Amino acid sequence: MNMSEPEKEISDKDLQKLLSLVKMHTGITMEARKRDMLLTRIRPQMRKMSLTSFEQFMDRVQSDPETRQKFIDLATTNETHFFRTETVWTYFTNDFLPNWFKQKPKDSTLRVWSAASSTGAEAYTIAMVCEEFKIKHPAFKYRVFASDISSKVLQEAQNGVYSDKILEEFKTKRPLLHQKYFLVLSPTQGQVNDFIRKQVEFSMHNLHTKAPRKDFYDIVFLRNVMIYFSEPDQELVLKNMQDSLKKDGLLIVGESESLSRLKTNFQYAQPLVYKKSAA
Repeated sequence: MNMSEPEKEISDKDLQKLLSLVKMHTGITMEARKRDMLLTRIRPQMRKMSLTSFEQFMDRVQSDPETRQKFIDLATTNETHFFRTETVWTYFTNDFLPNWFKQKPKDSTLRVWSAASSTGAEAYTIAMVCEEFKIKHPAFKYRVFASDISSKVLQEAQNGVYSDKILEEFKTKRPLLHQKYFLVLSPTQGQVNDFIRKQVEFSMHNLHTKAPRKDFYDIVFLRNVMIYFSEPDQELVLKNMQDSLKKDGLLIVGESESLSRLKTNFQYAQPLVYKKSAA
């Protein structure tokens, strides 16, 4: 073996230890069949660190916070789109916001949490929809909070720069909003404008730990992330979400996710929408 190159193969023992580290630090239950994807991401980092064995790398993950955060960044999958799943945004725009505004005292501030926000497209989508609602209802006040476990994607989210397929998809879906809320940096790159970026507060958070604020949010978007967790871990995450919501708060999940088989106090409201129960 070239002493400057990482091991070509990983032993079953080291693979299981690596997958255990993924579970320990991200909560993700990663199957062994995902090994190739994981190793492809890890090997370049090992080269940068001049490490030749997976055991060396895992020791560094355990002992060095900076390596551990890099490992978390590499182990997590971050896919994001503006206005992903049209039915969600139709509901949020046409049902949730008008009803919330009508029922709440006029000095209330809507608080929305985009949990597992990735590079921020969902959080900025929420902010743009809220801003459009505010134009029609000037007394409306809102605040968007967004979190992720990956420091890398949080930095990208705060920068608000998007390109290629993600940006093109958004321009096609919502050309007027793109024109209104984006700065054109190049023919293939754009940035969310300063005003919308200021409406979103990004922070780091592991969904398997208690929510940063109790009884605080009116609605939480937790979409397309629970599919990476085991059922017991999904129930733990949902308990944390429930604690974060106000008594009449709502939870929005992803199109491939359902709470029907899980032990949870959320009640089904409509497809992809669950209400915090009084229990």
